[in-house]
Amino acid sequence: MYENFYGIREKPFALLPDPSFLYMSKGHSAALTLLRYSIMSRQAFSVVTGEVGSGKTTLVNQILGEMEDDITVGVISFTHQDSSELGEWVLMAFGLEYRGKSKAELYDDFINFLIREYAQGRRTILIIDEAQNMQASGLENVRMLSNVNASKEYLLHLILVGQPELREMLQQQGLRQLAQRVSAAYHLEPLSVKEAREYIDYRLQVAGATESIFSPKAKSMIAEASGGVPRVINTICDLALVYGFSAGRKIIDVRLVKNVLEDRRKMGLLGAAPLSQPGVGAV
Repeated sequence: MYENFYGIREKPFALLPDPSFLYMSKGHSAALTLLRYSIMSRQAFSVVTGEVGSGKTTLVNQILGEMEDDITVGVISFTHQDSSELGEWVLMAFGLEYRGKSKAELYDDFINFLIREYAQGRRTILIIDEAQNMQASGLENVRMLSNVNASKEYLLHLILVGQPELREMLQQQGLRQLAQRVSAAYHLEPLSVKEAREYIDYRLQVAGATESIFSPKAKSMIAEASGGVPRVINTICDLALVYGFSAGRKIIDVRLVKNVLEDRRKMGLLGAAPLSQPGVGAV
C-alpha cells in the first residue's frame, strides 16, 4: 500500500516472525549465542522466555534456518494444559505415526526413533513453543523424554520457549530435576529506548529504505509508548506509515505518531510496559 510512496521494497513492520528482520539487540544476541552453544555442545535443555511480542519465535525461526543437515528437528508450536496427548504431539512433530497407540507404545516408538537417528549419526532436537501453557506434569513428562542417552551424549535436545510464566514454573520444587538439566537459559527483556530507535532504523534498512523516514523524536516517542516490545513497535510503526501515506507525508513526525497512539488508546489497544535493559535471567 505505502511501499512505493516511501521507496521501500516490502513492509518493514509486518508482525510475522521473519528472521531476515531479526534485530540483534544485546538480549537477542545473547539468547541466540546460548542456543547455538547448547545445540553445538549437545546439552539436554535450553530455555528462552520473554513477554508476548519480545521476539522469541523470531529467534526460533533463526535457529531453524541455521540447522545443519545432520540434525532432525521437530517443532510443537501449540501447547495446552492437558498433557495426556503429549506423546502424540511429539511423534507428530517428527512425522511419525501416532494414531491408535497407547502412551507406552508412543514412548517406546519415540525412544526407538531417537536410537535410530543416533545410529545414523544424526542429532535430534525438539522445540516446544508456548511452553508456559503446559502444566507441571506436562513439563515433567517432557523431562522424561530426555532420559535416554548414549555414552556421554543425550539423544534428545529440548528447547523450551515461553512467556515469563514458564520461568516461574521451572522454579517450582517439583520441577527441580528438569531445572537442573537446563544448560542455557535466557530471559528476553524489552528493548531499551536506544535499541528501540535502532530497531526501527534496522527494519527500514532491511526493507530497502535509503533515507530516514521517522524523525528522531518520533522514534523516541514510539520507543516509550511501546514499552520496548518489538511487536508493539511494529504495530505502531506500520500504522504510522499508513497515516503518513494517507496524509502525503514523507517523514513520520511526532504529530503523526501522536495521532496513531491516540487512536490506539481510544480503542483500548495500547498498553505500555516499563523499559529496561536486557539481561540474563537465571532459572
